[in-house]
Amino acid sequence: MRGFGELEAVVMDRMWGRNGEATVRAVYEDLRREREIAYTTVMSTMDNLHRKGWLERERQGKAFRYWPRLSREEYSAQLMRDALASGGRPDLVMSRFLEQMSDEESARLRDVVLRWASGEEAG
Repeated sequence: MRGFGELEAVVMDRMWGRNGEATVRAVYEDLRREREIAYTTVMSTMDNLHRKGWLERERQGKAFRYWPRLSREEYSAQLMRDALASGGRPDLVMSRFLEQMSDEESARLRDVVLRWASGEEAG
């Protein structure tokens, strides 16, 4: 699994921000408020994301409506898992990761681990 290209990341950010589904037209209209971009560029980017498995789609009239296959958090977790698996010794990778955390991040992680260990949802 690899990260997104620049425009793919922007499109996925918009899709995750919608908490649902959107057409190419809706994403295009949203993006063009901030940048000069062609409708066909957004369309081909969303089609590429669909072909790569990041977006699901269903025909809606002459267009498609798209939605993310994974939540932002599921995607981030998968990236972390891939980094852990491909970064050398997983125990050392995790150790280096933990060393770089702030006190606040460490406390949040500790809370998640404790909830997970007790069988509660991590929410």
